[in-house]
Amino acid sequence: MKNLKLSSEISVSLELQSDGEQILFSAIDIERNRLFFASSSNLIYTSQFPSHQNAKAQSGIILSADVQSLDLEVDDVITSFDYLLEKEALIIGTSSGFLLLYVVDCNATEVVGRVDGGVKCISPSPDGDLLAVTTGLGQLLVMTHDWDVLYEKAFEDHPEDVDVSESANSTFYSHGNPISWRGDGRYFATLSKMQNLRKIKVWERDTGLLHSSSDPKPFSSETLEWMPSGAKIATVYDRRNENMCPSIAFFERNGLERSSFSIKEPSDAAVEVLKWNCSSDLLCALVRCEKYYSLKVWFFSNNHWYLKQEIRYSRQERPQLMWDPTKPLQLICWTSTGHISVYNLIWITAVMDNSVALVIDDSNILVTPLSLSLIPPPMYSFKLIFPSAVREMAFYSNNSKILLAAFLSNESFCVVELPALSLWEDLEGKEFAVEASVCEMAFGSLLHLEWLDSHLLLGVSHFGFNHEKYLSQASSKKDHMGYQLVEIGVLCSENHVPDSVTCSSWNVKISNQFFVQKLVISIAPNPANSGSAFVQFNGGDVFEYVSQASMLQSTSGPHFEKYNAVTLSSSCPWMTVANVTSGTELRPLLFGLNEHGVLHVDGAILCNNCSTFSIYSNSSDQIITHLILATKQDLLYIVDISDVLAGNALVKYENFMRVASKRKEEESRNFINIWERGAKIVGVLHGDEATVILQTIRGNLECIYPRKLVLTSITNALVQKRFKDALLMIRRHRIDFNIVVDYCGWQAFLPFAFDFVKQVNNLSYITEFVCAIKDENTTVKLYKDCISFPSSDEKDVHTGLLGDFDHKSKVSGVLLAIRRALEEHVPESPARELCILTTLARNDPPALEEALARIKITREMELSGSNEQRRTSYPSAEEALKHLLWLSDADAVFEAALGLYDLNLAAIVALNSQRDPKEFLPFLQELECMPTLLMQYRVDLRLRRYEKALKHIVSAGETYHSDCMALLKDQPQLFPLGLQLYSDHSKRMQIYEAWGDHLVDKKCFEEAAMTYLCCSCLEKSLKAYRDCGHWSGVLTVAGLLKFDKEEVLKLAHELCEELQALGKPAEAAKIALEYCGDVNSAISLLVSAREWEEALRIAFMHRNDDLITEVKSASTECAGILVSEYEEGLEKIGKYLTRYLAIRQRRLMLAAKLRSEEHSVNDIDDDTISEASSNFSGMSAYTTGHVSKYFS
Repeated sequence: MKNLKLSSEISVSLELQSDGEQILFSAIDIERNRLFFASSSNLIYTSQFPSHQNAKAQSGIILSADVQSLDLEVDDVITSFDYLLEKEALIIGTSSGFLLLYVVDCNATEVVGRVDGGVKCISPSPDGDLLAVTTGLGQLLVMTHDWDVLYEKAFEDHPEDVDVSESANSTFYSHGNPISWRGDGRYFATLSKMQNLRKIKVWERDTGLLHSSSDPKPFSSETLEWMPSGAKIATVYDRRNENMCPSIAFFERNGLERSSFSIKEPSDAAVEVLKWNCSSDLLCALVRCEKYYSLKVWFFSNNHWYLKQEIRYSRQERPQLMWDPTKPLQLICWTSTGHISVYNLIWITAVMDNSVALVIDDSNILVTPLSLSLIPPPMYSFKLIFPSAVREMAFYSNNSKILLAAFLSNESFCVVELPALSLWEDLEGKEFAVEASVCEMAFGSLLHLEWLDSHLLLGVSHFGFNHEKYLSQASSKKDHMGYQLVEIGVLCSENHVPDSVTCSSWNVKISNQFFVQKLVISIAPNPANSGSAFVQFNGGDVFEYVSQASMLQSTSGPHFEKYNAVTLSSSCPWMTVANVTSGTELRPLLFGLNEHGVLHVDGAILCNNCSTFSIYSNSSDQIITHLILATKQDLLYIVDISDVLAGNALVKYENFMRVASKRKEEESRNFINIWERGAKIVGVLHGDEATVILQTIRGNLECIYPRKLVLTSITNALVQKRFKDALLMIRRHRIDFNIVVDYCGWQAFLPFAFDFVKQVNNLSYITEFVCAIKDENTTVKLYKDCISFPSSDEKDVHTGLLGDFDHKSKVSGVLLAIRRALEEHVPESPARELCILTTLARNDPPALEEALARIKITREMELSGSNEQRRTSYPSAEEALKHLLWLSDADAVFEAALGLYDLNLAAIVALNSQRDPKEFLPFLQELECMPTLLMQYRVDLRLRRYEKALKHIVSAGETYHSDCMALLKDQPQLFPLGLQLYSDHSKRMQIYEAWGDHLVDKKCFEEAAMTYLCCSCLEKSLKAYRDCGHWSGVLTVAGLLKFDKEEVLKLAHELCEELQALGKPAEAAKIALEYCGDVNSAISLLVSAREWEEALRIAFMHRNDDLITEVKSASTECAGILVSEYEEGLEKIGKYLTRYLAIRQRRLMLAAKLRSEEHSVNDIDDDTISEASSNFSGMSAYTTGHVSKYFS
C-alpha cells in the first residue's frame, strides 16, 4: 500500500556536433560515474553523470562532454554499444561485423574480431566473464573476455526457402535487446523469429545447449528482459491483429507463460523497450503512441500490476531509457536529440494522516478508508478515475472538509472534494470520473504537491528540455528552465453538496512563484499554522514558507526564510511535521528520514537504523502522543513523544537495537518483533482504534494493536470519564478490568461509580467487570512499563470526592460503590438483581449471608404469592441461588444458609449444589427437632461462631450450664464474654476457676495465680506463684492463708533453695536476710551473685570483720579471673581478624574473576547462550567443586 513519488528531476543536454545527428546508444561506467553515448555520426560522447548537489546548475544546461570519432568504413554504422567494466573500455559492434574495443581514456580503438552478416547485438554476462553476440545471419556467438569463442549456435529458425543474407541486409538499428541474461549469469534468453511469430529460447551458459523454448507467439519486435532475480522473463505481445493494445507477458525459465497484463493504450501503440530495475521490483517500458512517447513504471503486488508513474515525451524526441545499475529508484532517460533527464523516485505510504488509503494505479486512485474497511489493494472502497495517469497527488482533511488534488501525466491538474468521512459507506463500490481543472498557465513537471489550506497548494514546478513548448518565446528558454516554488489557488464555481463528490467546475491558477537555487527534497505543511509549510532543500536546510493570504500584515508577497529551529544533517526525502505540546506551548515537531535509515527529530538524530515510521495521536485535536518506528532488524518501537522531547529516548529504548542478554526478561522488552521480514509501516488508526498497519512484502495488510497504544487509549478515555469506551476497548483487547479503577487510584473511582454504571448500561458487562476486580494494583505490576500515570493533583482531587465509602479494601470499596449505583439508579430487573448478587459474592470477604438474605426475601414472596408486579422485577429464587452457587464455593454458601438459621433454605442450597441427601438431611432433621436456641447453638458450633454459640447456650437456661462450661474450656478466648453473660456469683466463680486452670495448663502461672485470687482459690494461687518463682506473691498468699511463724520460716528456706536452683542468688539472699535472719548465708549468696556493693553494705551494717574480709577476697579473685579472660579474648580476636582478612581477599579475587567470565558469556548471542553449558552454576564460597581451589 504505497505510491511511487517522483522526488527530483534533472534535465541536461549534450551539444551535438552536427545538424541531423542523433544519439543511438548509451552505456554507463558505475565505478567512475560516467555516461557514454554513440551517435549516428559514429561519434562517442563521454560525460560525467549529472549530479544532484547543485540543482540550479544542472537543470537545463549544456553538459560538458568529450567527443571522439570512430574510424569506420564508409557506410558502416554502430549497431551495438556497451561498457565492459573489466576492460575499462567500450565494446562496439558495427553493421559490417566489426567488434571494436574502444579505450576512452587514451582514445585507442582495437579490432578484436569480425563476424559475417554484421553485429546485431552485444550482451555481456552479469559477471563480465562472457560476451554474447548475435549476427545478422541468425548466429549466436559466446566468447570469453579474451575473445576466445566458446561456442556458436544458430538461434533463429529460418525456413528452407528464406535467404539468410537478405535478412542480414535489413536494418540493424534496434533498441530492443534480443539477448537477456539471468542475474546470476547461468542462463540467457533470446527472442527468435519464426516467419510471422517469435519464440523465447533459453540457453545454458557453459555448454550452449538449448535449455528450453516457448511456443511460437506473436511477440513484438525484439523486446526481451530477464528479471535480475531470475524469477520472470518479460516480453511483449503484439495484438494489433486483434485490434487490441499490446500486453506484457511473463515467462518462466522452462518456457511456460506465467501471467500477462495489458498496457491500456490504443491498439496502435507499441512497446519499444522493457527494463527491470536492479532490485527486480519495478518494470519500466517505453511505449510509442500516436502523439507521444510514454515511460511507464509498473509495480507488482497482490497479483496485480500497478502503473505507478508515467512520464511523457513528444514524438520528435524519441526517448530511450535505462535504470541506474546500483540505485533501484533512479531512472535515466535520453532522447535522440541529446537531452538527458535523471529521475529520482521514492516510495511513500499511500495511507494519509486520517487513515485513508489512496493507491495510485494508472489513471485511477483507489480510495479505502481503513478505519471503516481494512482491505488491501487492488480492492478498494470506491474509485476516482482521472483523464490520464496520476503523477503527483495531495490530500487535505480538516474536520468535515476533504480535498484531493492530482497532477496528471498529460500535465493537467484535477481537484476533487469528497464528503465527510462518516458518509463514505454510501460511496462503496462506486466510480467517479474526475474532470481536468481550468488552468491558464503550464506547470511543467509538478513535484512535492501539498495543501496549505482548503484553497491553496504549494509545489515545485520544474521545466526541462522536454517542456520547451511551454516556455516563453519572448526571452531565452534557458532562463525559464529550473525549479520554481509555486503557490496554486483553487476555486470551485459550483457549491459543494455535502454528501456528494465534486469532480468538476474547478479553476486553478498560480498565485505566486519564484525560482529556487537548490534542489527541493520535500515539502511538509505546518499543522500549527494554516497557510504555511516547511520546505527542505538538498543538504538538509529547512525553510518556512508562509502564504501572503495567511499573514496578519499585508505584504507584497509570501514570507520565505530559513527555519533556524531545525537543520537536518542530510537530505531527508521522507519528512513529516506534527503538533506537540511542550509544557503549555503548542509547537510543530519535524521528523525526517533519509535514504540510509537515519531518523531526525527537529534536527537531532533519534535512530540510525529506521526503515519506516509513523505518528499516532489519541486526542481529537491531533496532537501527537507517540512515534511508531520500525527498524531494519524488523523491530517495532512505540516511543512516547514526551521521551523524545525530554531527550532520553535513546537511553530508554537502548539505541533502538536488540540487546543480546541472557537475563533479559520477555516482559521487559520495549519493542515488538515483526513476524515477517521486510514488513513496513503503512499507517496508523488514531484515537481509540490504537492500530498500527503493516504491509508485508507479499502485499497483505496486517493490523497489530501494541499494548502501549491500547493502554494509552484506555487511560485517555478514563481521564475523560468515557467509561463505556474504555470498557469496550478493555474487552476487545483482553486487558485486565482492574485498570479502570487502578489508573487514577481506586479511591478516586468510587465517586464516579454511578457514571460508570450509567454509561456502560449493560449489566452483563458490569457483571464481567465485577468478577474481575481483585485486590492488587495492575498499574504498578502488570502494566507498569506501558502507561504514564496522572498527576498527583488530579488523584488528590478525585480522592477528596470520597463520601462515606469504606476505602480500607479495594475490592469491598469498589463493589460497594457499584452495588449502591445499581440499587439507586438502575431500574429493578432480574439482571440487576443478579448483578447485585455478583457484587456480594465477589466481595472480600464474600457477603454470602447478605446475598442469601436477598434470595430469602424473593423466596418468601414466591411462597406468599403476593406483590406480583415486584416479583417480575426479580429472578426466581432458584435462578438466583444457582447464580450465587456458580460464583461461590458451594460449601461456603451452604454454611452461610445455615448461619441464617433457615433450615429450608439450607436444604434448597444443598439440593442445588448437588449434594448427596444422605449427607445433609439427617443433620437438618436433627436440627429441626431441637429447640430454637439449642438449634442455633449447634449451628453456631458447626460454623465456628463460638461467641454466638455461647450467647445462645447461656440463653438456653440452667439445664445447659455444663455445655456452657465445656464450651468455655474448649474455647478459652470466650472466658471474658462468659463473665459478662453471667451475673450469678457462684457461676462466675466457676468460670474464674476454670479460666485459672486453663492458664496453668498454658504455663501462664502468674496470670493463673491472679485469676485464682479472683475466685478465692488461695491454695491454687500459692502453687501458681511458687511455680513461676514469684516469691513475694507466695509469701503474700501465705499471709492470706494465715501461716504461723514456723510454716513461714520453712517456706522461706524452701524458697531460698528453689531460687538458688533457678539461678537467682540475689533474691535468695534477700529472703535469707529478711525472713531467715541468716547473715552469713546472705553474704555468701550476694558474693556468688557478684553483688559486691550490697554484700559490703550488709557486712559493714553488722560490723563483722570476717565477712568484710571474705567479700574483699572474693572480689579480688573475681577481678583476676576477668582480667585473664580479657587478655585471652584479645589474643583470640587477633587470630580471628587475621583469618578474616585472608578469606576476604580471596573472596574479592574470586568475585572479580567470576564477573569477567560472566561478562564474556553475556556478549554471546541469545541462541548461543541457550545451547552453551555454564561452568559457574551453583558456585558460591561454600561449594567444594571448582571453587575449592581458591580457598586452598
